[in-house]
Amino acid sequence: MIHAVQALLMLCFPVLVVVAALRDATSYTIPNWISLALIVAFFAAAFASGTPLQTIGLNFGVGVVALVLGMAMFAMGWIGGGDAKLFAAAALWLGLPAAATYLAVVGVAGGALAVGLLAMRSAYVRPFMPTGPAWFVRLVEPGENVPYGVAIAVGALAAFPRSALLAHL
Repeated sequence: MIHAVQALLMLCFPVLVVVAALRDATSYTIPNWISLALIVAFFAAAFASGTPLQTIGLNFGVGVVALVLGMAMFAMGWIGGGDAKLFAAAALWLGLPAAATYLAVVGVAGGALAVGLLAMRSAYVRPFMPTGPAWFVRLVEPGENVPYGVAIAVGALAAFPRSALLAHL
């Protein structure tokens, strides 16, 4: 029974980051409840899996550093506030072993996302873009923001197998 609870708690992470990415892509917002749910689920998963307090503390430190970095990126106008909170909440789950992978993949995925959106929004490609739901029309609208939550989710999912939390299962 305990293994089923641990598995369900571990499943919270990928589900919530995918939900955040979808919300960001479709509405350019990441609700606060997603980041809060990630934080609460982290502590529940950590205690259920028997993760040592030292590892939990280290993950917490990584999350705080990520929050400071996210706030700096938000202050520079590079990402939105929801993106900064998601960035930190995901880093909390990943911890130090996966932090380098997380940062690298988020950076590459964010760059690829930005280049792809710039291409879709260009005067050359835009006339050939199919019309679709309002969220897609907005996504390919020139001058719109980049839903960076998508890149954060890609990085988080790529780094999750290396996370300290999974190592303690």
